[in-house]
Amino acid sequence: MNILQKYTLSSLTFGAMLLSLNSFGQQAPKMAPDPPKNWHAMDLKTDGFYGISLKQAYLFLKGKKSKTVIVTTIDSGIDTTQTDLKSILWVNPKEIPNNGKDDDGDGLVDDVHGWDFLGGKGGKVDFTETTEEVRQYNKLKGKYLSTTTAPAGQEKEFAFWQQVKSAYDTTMSHSQTELKELTMEVNVLSATNFYIKRELKLKSDQTFNIADLKRITTTNDTISQSKTVWESVFSQIGEDTNNAKVLKDITEEYAKQNNNITPDLEARARIVGDDPDVNDGKPYGNNVLKNPDASHGTGVAGLIGAVRNNGYGIDGVADNVRIMSIKAVPNGDEYDKDIANAIRYAVDHGALVINMSFGKKISPHKEWVDAAFKYAASKDVLLVQASGNDNHDMDAAPEFPNDTYLDGTTTDNVISVGASGPKPDTLLAATFSNYGQKSVDVFAPGVKVTSIDTDAEFNTADGTSFSSPIVSGIAALILEYYPELSAKQVKQAILGSAAPVTNRLVNKPGSKEKVEFTTLSKTGGIVNAHKALEIASKMKGERK
Repeated sequence: MNILQKYTLSSLTFGAMLLSLNSFGQQAPKMAPDPPKNWHAMDLKTDGFYGISLKQAYLFLKGKKSKTVIVTTIDSGIDTTQTDLKSILWVNPKEIPNNGKDDDGDGLVDDVHGWDFLGGKGGKVDFTETTEEVRQYNKLKGKYLSTTTAPAGQEKEFAFWQQVKSAYDTTMSHSQTELKELTMEVNVLSATNFYIKRELKLKSDQTFNIADLKRITTTNDTISQSKTVWESVFSQIGEDTNNAKVLKDITEEYAKQNNNITPDLEARARIVGDDPDVNDGKPYGNNVLKNPDASHGTGVAGLIGAVRNNGYGIDGVADNVRIMSIKAVPNGDEYDKDIANAIRYAVDHGALVINMSFGKKISPHKEWVDAAFKYAASKDVLLVQASGNDNHDMDAAPEFPNDTYLDGTTTDNVISVGASGPKPDTLLAATFSNYGQKSVDVFAPGVKVTSIDTDAEFNTADGTSFSSPIVSGIAALILEYYPELSAKQVKQAILGSAAPVTNRLVNKPGSKEKVEFTTLSKTGGIVNAHKALEIASKMKGERK
């Protein structure tokens, strides 16, 4: 989703761009005020925001002792120096830091806080990738592009090719459209950014926000129009941001879409050096967890367990966790091999909850991921997964990974999470969230959620990527205080806490069509930490 809304421009000249964007800015609808930064933790009855009732949860736990729980984030990496995280990072008890040896015998050298399955020699990391459908299309097109019927004996692969081709065509069309818009947006924002900073007499490394814009009183047309552009941007994506973050986000989105059009298909082999189509158990990767794209993973980790009540940053959901970070998600689609190995690594090193804020449309080696899901289930480990941000029905078009195996059977140690908004209105289901009465278990806050970022920064963002760790945090909180409960029981407590939101018509994600909120997930409700703990407290533990 682009930072600016769609608009029509008659030319590529700066003057025309400003004129069109100025007109757009004046016509942009007034946005509702941003919710409080911690709205996701609030209580609907006492605070008026549809959060998870975290204060009530901790009142319920008062006086009870907790046990440390290891939670793994399979994500883009993590800022290991972040003030809100560094004291709660998981430390491999059998690994001696930075001695260049595999002390614990797991085949990986110096995996102190986790592992990077996208790493290579010399500390390099393959963090710029493309989508799975683009990778598979380029792999198979020489064999099937001019073929209309399945060659004898290759029916299965040909059917897969047809699936790939359909997804590829959709992705390419989308990326080409997005790139046209993003190119214009990057040009406009870069130009107006220059004029605003010059007017505010800012140095090259200084930033501005919406409050700074109010200091501009000039009647100069160019400056006034530039101010209008940035006021529109800040009002749409949230006032708790600045120009540098906006430019960084849009540049990353541009790179992501461009990676589909002009993919670097040799990056994996060149940097990581393994074959992603061969899962032979041989070690690969490195221990570099803080990468240029670690922002996403840092925010996810913060929501789960950022140090509480330390007067800094945010308060994580859980108060006694250790975060094990595994990098397996690039700026593009993850590889099945990496996800399967990441899950196994997490399980083997003691994780009880694994957060997975990622997903894709094609899974060429789903059997590997299925096997890892089954392995996690056999070791009583809970998997919490973001449902995705494509505002589509997962029942009709599932994304991967998911809890339905290739043989049609399912598992009961996976929670799929959709994103909800702060108020019980027509936008209660986030406009971007995937949904599905059979495929999505529960909704959790995912609109304008604030977490920590890399380099002592903060970030307010939308996405089921943030809804999922909120649920992972609740799962960890349950296991801290009720460690005898099984993964299945924790899931039952969480789903049981999501009372159906009845008689509530909402916009179906991606449209203005009104539907009952209860039709968008299995539970038809929003997760509640307080209720989940109440349910958990009455369960007889089944953990072996």
